Amino acid sequence: MSSLPMTDPFASVSSLIEAVEQADTATALLVATTRLASHLAGGNPPAPAAIAALVQVLGFNNPGAAVAAVDGLIACGETAVAPLLDNLDAHNYGARAWAVRALAGIGDVRGLELLEQALGGDIGPSVRRAAARGLGQLRCGGLPAEERREVQERALTALEAAAGDGEWVVRYAVVVGLESLIHDLRPETDSSERDLRERALQTLTLLSHPHQDTTVVPLRANQALGRLGPAA
Repeated sequence: MSSLPMTDPFASVSSLIEAVEQADTATALLVATTRLASHLAGGNPPAPAAIAALVQVLGFNNPGAAVAAVDGLIACGETAVAPLLDNLDAHNYGARAWAVRALAGIGDVRGLELLEQALGGDIGPSVRRAAARGLGQLRCGGLPAEERREVQERALTALEAAAGDGEWVVRYAVVVGLESLIHDLRPETDSSERDLRERALQTLTLLSHPHQDTTVVPLRANQALGRLGPAA
């Protein structure tokens, strides 16, 4: 998450929300959204109205404000997941793309389906890249074993398919996602997760071959394999 400037510690969250809602220029919206996001990133309780205001900003044609809103939503963590999913606008591509970025950064498993869809079919390479990273970083450690394996299986299947993406930035993110996913597996205690690890390593190995990719992707894949240790 990008660093946010400190906001006025004496400003109430209601006044910060009001500033976002009443912003009448692109610059005013950027400033107000950044201040609200900074307030939330400072550890203050994420009020539902604050989350709603940030979600609304995602639908405006203001990339700078959207970046700040994403940062603020990520700072809110799992509290922001339901509002993000409940307010997806199928007719507003920009809002949906920013929501993918926010959900990828939060790492809640409730975002799994949207991340799968984004990685498999979004037109924007930057959105597919965010989805790939997010799929590798889903936090499923607290789930029951069967549900945990299902989430990991779906995430891995999506990453395997995206290993052939035509954009190198997406393939690079797939490598990052695979490395994160492997770190979260428990092959020593679960044979199913051991199988998933082997599949993930096979995809990483494929991406590590320089003759198949002339970009930095093979270098990053080899770096991941090296960090995973002798078992890789």
